[in-house]
Amino acid sequence: MITAMKDTFSTAELTALRNDLIHDFLIDSREAAELLQLFLTGRGFGTSPEAAGDAVGRFKRSGCSFPVLRRELEDLALVM
Repeated sequence: MITAMKDTFSTAELTALRNDLIHDFLIDSREAAELLQLFLTGRGFGTSPEAAGDAVGRFKRSGCSFPVLRRELEDLALVM
């Protein structure tokens, strides 16, 4: 787990990710999970497709809450 995630990802990055995830929910939750994986991979972190899909589901059930997105990233991010 990354303990200083708020310092790793800027508020602007997380806001853009949140907006993209919300848009992808309208298309396909699987695409939203892939987007989450790409976001993490592009920043030097990794996660499994299953874990990303589960995180997207929890984020969606939270009403797309910003704090839940941050917490899910903290739980998902594995240093590569």
